[in-house]
Amino acid sequence: MDTALQAMSDAVLTIAAERRVDAVLQKLADAARSLVGARYAAIGIPDGEGGFATFITSGMSDAQYEALGELPRTHGMLGAMLEAPEPYRTTNIQADPRFEGWPAAHPNMRTFLGVPIVARGEVIGAFYLTEKKGERGAQFADEDEELIRTLAAHAAIAIENARLHERSQELSTIEERKRLARELHDSVTQTLFSIGLTAEAAAGLVEADPSRAREQLGHLQELTRTAMLEMRSLIFELRPAELETEGLAAALRKHVEVLRRLHEQEIDVEVDGERRLPPDVEKGLLRIAQEALGNALRHSGAEHVTLRLSARDSLVSLRVADDGRGFDPDEAVTRSRRLGLTSMRERAEALGGTLAIASEPGQGTTIYVEVKLGRANSRPDR
Repeated sequence: MDTALQAMSDAVLTIAAERRVDAVLQKLADAARSLVGARYAAIGIPDGEGGFATFITSGMSDAQYEALGELPRTHGMLGAMLEAPEPYRTTNIQADPRFEGWPAAHPNMRTFLGVPIVARGEVIGAFYLTEKKGERGAQFADEDEELIRTLAAHAAIAIENARLHERSQELSTIEERKRLARELHDSVTQTLFSIGLTAEAAAGLVEADPSRAREQLGHLQELTRTAMLEMRSLIFELRPAELETEGLAAALRKHVEVLRRLHEQEIDVEVDGERRLPPDVEKGLLRIAQEALGNALRHSGAEHVTLRLSARDSLVSLRVADDGRGFDPDEAVTRSRRLGLTSMRERAEALGGTLAIASEPGQGTTIYVEVKLGRANSRPDR
């Protein structure tokens, strides 16, 4: 395969594996600079209000970039590349009438290649490449322009996909909040209502029947303890501090400790290979485990629940099994929504993994998640 085509293929495959918009843009800028032998490259996404929502550079030192200050405005040559879908190149950008200069800390640049990024007929960003490497007087050529135009076509798809992924993550967060709101209403709110009624009953019995009043106060203490535990469980789900500082295994153990105080069922935790994982993998698997454990403890009628986490080499797996009443997965469309099975599967797929559900009436349920880590998202042990 031609060297340029191989480089293009490698760049596209690397970019396609990334899901975060800023990371996609950085890889695009780095790939563009490498493909055409430019000393500097940048990719800008306008905010629609005369500025850039994002402006990513490649080739500048940290000191040079920081000295530039705030994001540039979409004027001069930067803005010109956002006005029409046609590329533009010149041997001396400083001689172009649209050139408006740059800050003192900005590197000196002459040769220039600008290529808009077009999606569905709209310019959504642009590549900016300057200072062609090579012998003195080296200039960007037709083949350079064609390479960046091809990369720009892939970039449009990659950016749109990354935006959709981030949007789906936002929707997952909204769903998570709705679920926690339902849990709050179904558990804590009802417990607090019972506390209020019990307190009123105890107050009315203090003089008439002190013995029964003491019983009611004892019941009131138990209800208060339960409400506090339930609130602690929900707060943990909102912000599992142990996940950030200690990792997934420790966070799961802490969560199970809380659940054991709230529920009568036996809950076992098994960990095989205790090490840190990429942050998005740890967060995703924690949410899946919380959902699966909640279903097993609240809805399955199980007496025993087992959670097993395995992290060996590049394979991470999570298994939550119960000995409850089970169900028929083929007849579980409504059940899937209620139990969050669909959201669990979507979370697994967002991590590049798979989720399997094994269940039969009277035979319990097993949720199994498997995620294969790549080199790009591996994380060293701590």
